[in-house]
Amino acid sequence: MRRILIVGAGQGGLQLALCLQARGYEITMMSARTPEEIRAGRVTSTQVMFWTSLDIERENGLDLWEPSTPRIVGQRSTVAAPPDEAPPGTMGFTFIGRWDSYAQSVDQRVKMAGWLELFEQRGGNVVYHGAMTSDLERLSELYDLTIIAAGKGELVELFDRDAGRSPYDRPQRHLAGIYVHGSTPMPEYPEPHVRINVVPGVGEAIIMPGYTHTGACEILLWEAIPGGPLDVWDDRPGPGEHLRRTLELLGTYLPWEYERFKDAEPTDARSTLIGGYAPVVRDPVGRLSDTALVFGMGDVVVANDPITGQGANNACHCADIYLKRILAHGDRPFDEKWMRETFEEYWEYAGPVTRYTNMVLGPPPEHLLRVLGAAVEHPEVAYRFVRGSAYPGEFQDWIMEAESVDAYLASVGA
Repeated sequence: MRRILIVGAGQGGLQLALCLQARGYEITMMSARTPEEIRAGRVTSTQVMFWTSLDIERENGLDLWEPSTPRIVGQRSTVAAPPDEAPPGTMGFTFIGRWDSYAQSVDQRVKMAGWLELFEQRGGNVVYHGAMTSDLERLSELYDLTIIAAGKGELVELFDRDAGRSPYDRPQRHLAGIYVHGSTPMPEYPEPHVRINVVPGVGEAIIMPGYTHTGACEILLWEAIPGGPLDVWDDRPGPGEHLRRTLELLGTYLPWEYERFKDAEPTDARSTLIGGYAPVVRDPVGRLSDTALVFGMGDVVVANDPITGQGANNACHCADIYLKRILAHGDRPFDEKWMRETFEEYWEYAGPVTRYTNMVLGPPPEHLLRVLGAAVEHPEVAYRFVRGSAYPGEFQDWIMEAESVDAYLASVGA
């Protein structure tokens, strides 16, 4: 029986642990927090899992909250008028595209605590301890493979930044999120849907229906351009003040959203998150010594800004690719060659995600604006654009280059 150590109890690490456990592997998890501590902790994510990721969870019996979680049917994109053309709060244009199937968002405090308990109920071994680099060389000798799935902390320093795949060296957005109850649907489109509001030169507000330990909720994430008028979170306010500032910003910049949130309340005392990080791709192989290697996964090796909603989906697909590669490898050693080949297979999925996300973080190229404008009048353009959330590799075929965009828009008479 092959023995594998996974450090980090997030989407990728726990999904991989549960899937390998179900196939007879001896898995040890290291988690810095117990399920009770995770549930009682602060919000850690503003995830939306698209149907391609939900399919992977269903296939492995991990869809534990699907009946309780709102089914998100599509994506609305709204662009405010540029500040040099109209007063703040003026809508430029908006469109909505319906997805092939529904997405869902489960608070990771609920999901990771539940998955961790499921892993233990099935006989898995969990070490509740924050792992240090000094611990790993001794521990790794006991296992056939050691995987680092903890995207924060000192273990990340084992993996060198890949400068060729990491164009940014500082955060491009400062993030502030809150989970609330009591918001109201949009009268013209009451079905649950993700709403992406763009204020040119200022930042974005991304709103998504979700599920937390107090029931169905709505999640609002500010993506503030550093130093701009949305960047007002350095003092890390509590939920009440966080919501007050959110309403003030909505009233100024997105009044069509303000009406929906004016009577909302935070879901709980730890319903906010604040932060920011530089998007980065790292070398997947970490060296503890000349002979002791560890393998990175998920946010450890590819950490994108959440502006395109791909983080949890990346982790899900990474775990699925790693699972298949581990199963196919049989009893052979998990050497550096295998690690690098496995990561490159994952990069075939994550590379297009990274390139598109990094493009969106910068000033929008003119050809992307042409796509958004055409989507207002042409439902087929809106559909193809929003479909890219679940199939980001398809963006490579048309939206990344001006020539491809022009050819596509001409083909649909847009």
